[in-house]
Amino acid sequence: MKLLIIRHGDPDYEKDSLTEKGWREAALLAERMSRLEISEFYVSTLGRAKDTASLTLQKMGRTAVECDWLQEFPPRILRPDVAPGRKIAWDWLPEDWTAEPAYFDRDRWFSTEIMQEGNVGEMYGKVVRGFDRVLADHGYTRDGAFYHTPKGNRDVIAFFCHFGVECVLLSHLMNVSPMILWHHLCAAPTSVTTVYTEERREGRVIFRAAGFGDVSHLYAGGEEPAFAARFCETFDSADRHD
Repeated sequence: MKLLIIRHGDPDYEKDSLTEKGWREAALLAERMSRLEISEFYVSTLGRAKDTASLTLQKMGRTAVECDWLQEFPPRILRPDVAPGRKIAWDWLPEDWTAEPAYFDRDRWFSTEIMQEGNVGEMYGKVVRGFDRVLADHGYTRDGAFYHTPKGNRDVIAFFCHFGVECVLLSHLMNVSPMILWHHLCAAPTSVTTVYTEERREGRVIFRAAGFGDVSHLYAGGEEPAFAARFCETFDSADRHD
């Protein structure tokens, strides 16, 4: 089985939709996706993800299953440098989160006082349970750190979602703390992450990423990737900080 995890196009967060650039990106993505034999589509219930998916679905004459657990990972925490204000749970300054060893541990990252106060572990559980239900519907059942299947398949499943929740899904498949992925990976708008099953012993499966954040469809269409995935490259740059 192959999973395609797709971030929405360049966002207009105020309208929960896409910018003009985002719509161009979504059109180029639709050209790419329409060449694939996709078994099923799943999409976040948020507008920017649904709008991104809409061009692919229209071009292919398909529909998608809407999933609330595919929304952008929502918990807000009392981030140390901005307390008492709240920030999204996956946006920290590196000098703060790296100082806590628990954040590198797949079993303890959600156990700190800050994460518990924000109910982050509870929301993580909701997301991965929803994800595992979809995988089970396609024949792959979670068993500890890997999956079982009575008979492997070559279904292709597409998920239209958001960067934060994309890293949650990948952390679950890879058995690592999402803090590592949230802070060390960057998925540009309409980027495609490709994950395959690997069944080296019959019925026992892990998932292996063959590509992360691919935007080749944008380059093929002469469209530069959006900066919306990133913070400033250097401190003296004019790009956004936080």
